[in-house]
Amino acid sequence: MTTNVTSDTGAPLVEMKDVEKYYGDFHALKNVNLNVSRGEVVVVIGPSGSGKSTLCRTINRLETISAGTITIDGKKLPEEGAALARLRSDVGMVFQSFNLFAHLTILENVTLGPTKVRGLKKAEADELAMQLLKRVGVGHQAEKYPAQLSGGQQQRVAIARSLAMKPKLMLFDEPTSALDPEMINEVLDTMVELAQEGMTMVVVTHEMGFARKAAHRVVFMADGEIVEVAGPEEFFTNPQSDRAKDFLSKLLTQ
Repeated sequence: MTTNVTSDTGAPLVEMKDVEKYYGDFHALKNVNLNVSRGEVVVVIGPSGSGKSTLCRTINRLETISAGTITIDGKKLPEEGAALARLRSDVGMVFQSFNLFAHLTILENVTLGPTKVRGLKKAEADELAMQLLKRVGVGHQAEKYPAQLSGGQQQRVAIARSLAMKPKLMLFDEPTSALDPEMINEVLDTMVELAQEGMTMVVVTHEMGFARKAAHRVVFMADGEIVEVAGPEEFFTNPQSDRAKDFLSKLLTQ
């Protein structure tokens, strides 16, 4: 079993060492060891309840860990307070639900973080936000409110909002699972572009096509453990573990 594989794209930006997570008696993460290098795209897959989202959410301490250590850019994950807030501003997160502020326009949603947290002047923040909204294909929607946009458009706004903070790392926790099928590709295409531009990304997803196209490495989880880590071509064509073979065979027969 391989539980710690590092790619050769530089020093790790994220380092998870012997990470354990319990919810009461439930052992959600078991001895997780994983490094993510700068500019690397790591896609985390596995059956429901395997610990994928929990792993993703521990990286910016949305979930506290029970044991082990997580470091980001050489610094240990802070417990709480201003240091944790600073770290979170360096780690973008895109969730299943878009979490946009309903009472703010699309432009205001994207400028909120840069003005409040980064201290950008309004004109600078507006210019940055418009660049990013255009980049994700929703620049023409800037003055609308979230409820006036489709789910796929809202998720792309959520990605732009994270990018506006100029993060070192982007976390995606099943970003397309709440979307209608026809909207999934427009979000995945945006994510593929980000990957190609060198953004460091940890992506929890059921979208195997994205994993094949954009991942540097695929991390396969089951029962809270990392069972297998491999390049996408190797993983999908020649999985080593019985759990991964079983998982992939079920996907192919659906």
